[in-house]
Amino acid sequence: MQPETRLTIIKIVHTIIWLFFNVVIFYMLYAAITGKLDVWLWIGYGLFVLEGIVLALFRFSCPLTVMARRYSDSAKHNFDIYLPEWLAKYNKQIYTSILGLIMVITVYQLLK
Repeated sequence: MQPETRLTIIKIVHTIIWLFFNVVIFYMLYAAITGKLDVWLWIGYGLFVLEGIVLALFRFSCPLTVMARRYSDSAKHNFDIYLPEWLAKYNKQIYTSILGLIMVITVYQLLK
């Protein structure tokens, strides 16, 4: 398989996983805001803890980014995923902030 093909496959898989985590995080935000503290919210927290562990193991890089690096020497932040450059650059900061907000709202809902 050609390196360009491998990189394309990695980018597609990475984008699909990113989309999945978007569905998870925005469900979590909805659940926290509405007070729907159901099993899906806690599964979402579990998925993000698991993601955090994986990122920590790979020095805070996605394993797919590490794999994609073998097939590209691009300096762009979106070389490994189909996202706009600005979103790929600030992805961790944006989604960590949203997750922090979800955690604050969840704690509020639990205490009220």
